[in-house]
Amino acid sequence: MSSRRSRSRQSGGARITDDQINDLVSKLNQLLPEIRDRRSDKVSAANVLQETCNYIRSLHREVDDLSERLSELLATTDTAQAAIIRSLLSQ
Repeated sequence: MSSRRSRSRQSGGARITDDQINDLVSKLNQLLPEIRDRRSDKVSAANVLQETCNYIRSLHREVDDLSERLSELLATTDTAQAAIIRSLLSQ
């Protein structure tokens, strides 16, 4: 095993072991629809991390699109209804 992989990682004083990293990558793997739907047994950690980044970007785009649609909807809704929606969103 390479020394890079066998070292414990340090972050803010807490040590993170390779086993903990592998466990976290495994948990990410289970959360990602793109990988989960493939039904393959082994996926590299690099692939899981890349897919995680892609999925987060996709979610950001979806939030931006939904925010834009909501803004357009609020602009065309009467002010009383828009005020109610805004108050619900701010909670």
